[in-house]
Amino acid sequence: MSAIETPELRSDRSLRLLTRSDLKDIELEPSKVIELVEDGYRALEQGQSRCPTKMMIDLPVKSRDSIAFSMLGFDGYRDLVGYKTSYRKGGDNPDHYYTTITLYDDSTGLPYVLMDCQKVGALRTPATTALIARQCSKPDPQSVLMLGTGIQAVNTLPYLATALPSLSTFTFHGTHEGGIHSTHERFRRWYPDRKLRFTEDVKKVVQESDIVVVASGRACHPPIHTDWLPKGGLLISVASKGVADGAVAEVDRVVATSEGQYALVGKRLRQGSNQLDGVLPELISSGRTIRSHADEKVFAFSSGMIVTDIPVADELAMRALAAGRGQEIQLWD
Repeated sequence: MSAIETPELRSDRSLRLLTRSDLKDIELEPSKVIELVEDGYRALEQGQSRCPTKMMIDLPVKSRDSIAFSMLGFDGYRDLVGYKTSYRKGGDNPDHYYTTITLYDDSTGLPYVLMDCQKVGALRTPATTALIARQCSKPDPQSVLMLGTGIQAVNTLPYLATALPSLSTFTFHGTHEGGIHSTHERFRRWYPDRKLRFTEDVKKVVQESDIVVVASGRACHPPIHTDWLPKGGLLISVASKGVADGAVAEVDRVVATSEGQYALVGKRLRQGSNQLDGVLPELISSGRTIRSHADEKVFAFSSGMIVTDIPVADELAMRALAAGRGQEIQLWD
């Protein structure tokens, strides 16, 4: 994998600011985002990139339910250093969730862009989910259930349809009216001829689905047990509290996006188990299947990695700046 040529937009000391509204209508196709995220994982596995485990703190005033974390990384494919910061106060309220990413060009040593990171996460998260499903589902899966209608969930089903053309039954569950509308809207945008079902009977549909994605944040549904899965089922937890404690005890194989982050934030799911049969960057690079036979049940833990944020942020920034969005500041003059 060779490095991308440095664009002219990265050749001076101006720091470009891109707001949430600047990025709102900048669109990336699901296949493009999946490609970008896959490149990020490949570069990491091949030793070109760096991605330390994220730093995270739960803030001490429990009634506020606040959390803050940061990630630092280097994308060797794009020669970009990225710093991401996130702060959230109280549940799933998007009005109290703030996240930014700053990119620096390591080939020139110059700043590049500081931007809102909400859309980056809303795109790279379902792309990671799609890659996990592609690598870990049983051959030719037919059905998927999506639990959650938050920012990190609403794009998931069209990304899965893109990565796994064999899927024919798409079902979801959620409780936020706006998120339910957005899930329908995003699916119709990319797959207008496919049917999308809504369900209230979560357990029943889990028992019928080849792939179950739990991205429901605080979760208003019963905790999902992996022993509900059918033979050959795959359960993907997107850092969700909607998966039952000790979930890994009920499956045959366990996969994570990052061993370090799984150890850091997956403790309640592991309940003392150290089983980890593969990590996504290695599975993508090697093409290795995690299964020894199609009937095995697989649990996958998805946690954000900045080596997937950087390429998506770079692509969004280049398109937004080319469209005349944002403003420049001379922060260091």
